[in-house]
Amino acid sequence: MRKNLYCAIAILLMAGAIACRRHINDAPLEITDADGVIASIGNMSTARAAHTATLLPDGKVLIAGGFAGAENGKTSAEIYDRGTNTFAVINNMTTPRQSYTATLLPNGKVLIAGGFNGTYLASAEIYDPTMGNFTPTGRMATARYGHLAMLLRNGKILLVGGVGEGFTFLASAELYDPATGKFEPAGNMTMARESHTITMLQDGSVLITGGHRGRQSAITIYASAEIYDPATGAFRATGNMTTRRHKHDAVSLPNGQVLINGGSDERDDQNAYASAEIYNPATGVFRAIGDMPLIRYKHEGTSILLPSGKALIAGGASNAVIYDPASNTFGVVAGSLGTNRLSRLFSTATLLSTGEVLIIGGYGLGQNVSATAWLYKPREVK
Repeated sequence: MRKNLYCAIAILLMAGAIACRRHINDAPLEITDADGVIASIGNMSTARAAHTATLLPDGKVLIAGGFAGAENGKTSAEIYDRGTNTFAVINNMTTPRQSYTATLLPNGKVLIAGGFNGTYLASAEIYDPTMGNFTPTGRMATARYGHLAMLLRNGKILLVGGVGEGFTFLASAELYDPATGKFEPAGNMTMARESHTITMLQDGSVLITGGHRGRQSAITIYASAEIYDPATGAFRATGNMTTRRHKHDAVSLPNGQVLINGGSDERDDQNAYASAEIYNPATGVFRAIGDMPLIRYKHEGTSILLPSGKALIAGGASNAVIYDPASNTFGVVAGSLGTNRLSRLFSTATLLSTGEVLIIGGYGLGQNVSATAWLYKPREVK
């Protein structure tokens, strides 16, 4: 998620359809997963990409911010209610934001931090579901967007990487303490990262993978990964991925291992990946596990561990897929998420209390930002 995605949509509008035809087999996909189906459920109040969607304790979903068209960031917010299958506009955030983080706190409130709206944001705010409004909280130690956040077991929030003032790529990290409402510096990662992933491991430590620093001819894309240990407050290198990746995704599996999927190299949509690999925390080693049925990228946060123990990979492509750890296989889910193979870029996917997954917004290669919403429904959910 980057500065208004660095005019990505304008570029994609001109080149996207050609790139899809040239680099992707347009043959119809065979539906190979019988576990569920995806269907459109209407529209949000506004089109959004690089927004957030956070499950609240009452089962509703807070949707906020993002961008569409030439906007640098939206202030608007809305609530999705699965019970009524409706989107309802609520009070605005205090600041327009895209490419920021939203994290559910232990007290049921939501921390909104950083982002971009024409300037690099250090501001943060809290959404209170009981009051239905946003209020400012402490300022971040460093202005940043395109960063990632994780709720730790001690109740604090770890925020890492992204891009800061002067278009600098950040290795720095910080911690937000809900008890004090303050952010404090928390050391540095082993390298600056944007377009990386963050995943909680079973021991409470945090895995960070891939990403990049720099732009265009000066870009460096990483195969490297590292671990943050909350007990020591330090980052340490772990094994490298089998493939250099940025704009990819990661999801923790029931056995404690982590599925890494998709992304791209320096050529972005010209060489988006179908490949996937598994990280084993016990050995610190990544191993390749073959390819998904579709290439996908720009889908961080849209790989969801389902109650069944399988993983739904929803964003970044025209169709979602299911990964089954027991058989180490991928299956294509029925129901389209877009007309182009690279669709739902910078969308969100949220596991609902019903076991369903809400997929909203984003855009398709060569297409405008969308307000459309979809629901993944497992077969056992009536």
